[in-house]
Amino acid sequence: MKVLVVQNFEDEGLGQIGKALAEAGAALDLRRPYRGDELPGDSSAHDAMIVLGGAQNALDDAGSPYFPELLELIRDFSDNGRSLLGVCLGSQLIARAFGARNVLGAAPEFGWCAVALAAEARVDPVLGSAPDEFPIFQWHEDTFTLPGAAVRLAGSGVAANQAFRIGRAAYGIQFHFEADRAHVRRWNSVFAEYLAEHQPDWISRHDTEAERHGPSADSVGLALARAWVATIPAGAVEIAA
Repeated sequence: MKVLVVQNFEDEGLGQIGKALAEAGAALDLRRPYRGDELPGDSSAHDAMIVLGGAQNALDDAGSPYFPELLELIRDFSDNGRSLLGVCLGSQLIARAFGARNVLGAAPEFGWCAVALAAEARVDPVLGSAPDEFPIFQWHEDTFTLPGAAVRLAGSGVAANQAFRIGRAAYGIQFHFEADRAHVRRWNSVFAEYLAEHQPDWISRHDTEAERHGPSADSVGLALARAWVATIPAGAVEIAA
């Protein structure tokens, strides 16, 4: 199982998704195009792709000139039935790739927030692993309309489109289900300057919120990660020794 991981920003890691991939024995191909790494020309050498988050918005082709190429790659993975996952910015890019409208600055959410499943999620192979409503970590300002080809799977009071699926296994998930409590604590340190300016009360309330919401959020996040990894067809791509 060979999985392409596209990182869009420093310190945006796989978190619990990485744990689920390790359990499945996946080989990871990490590309950092913001540092100049080339993206593959198509999906043929990989079983799945993960597009991670970032501070830029999904329309920032000037600051991230590789975005148009990444959009083409997203469509190629989906069109060829390979498993695809976009988290936060990654979900916004998948939405854009399939004709949705990106709405900037319209849906700020930060911290552990409530997400509710849509009725269609109950029979979904990934979101069906979650309870009807659950707390999960959020860190975004932008949102998107639902792509025409998509099935809506989850929403919140702030952003109606929190998760969707296109085709067999192309998933856009706005919330940071990969970010367990350890991951969030690391972000507190790495992004301390930004948080002090934009979320000045966060550090003082972090411990209380982590204790209240963290255990259930971590459990749901890992279940979602494992369920998505289970959508990857095993052995579809030969991995070189």
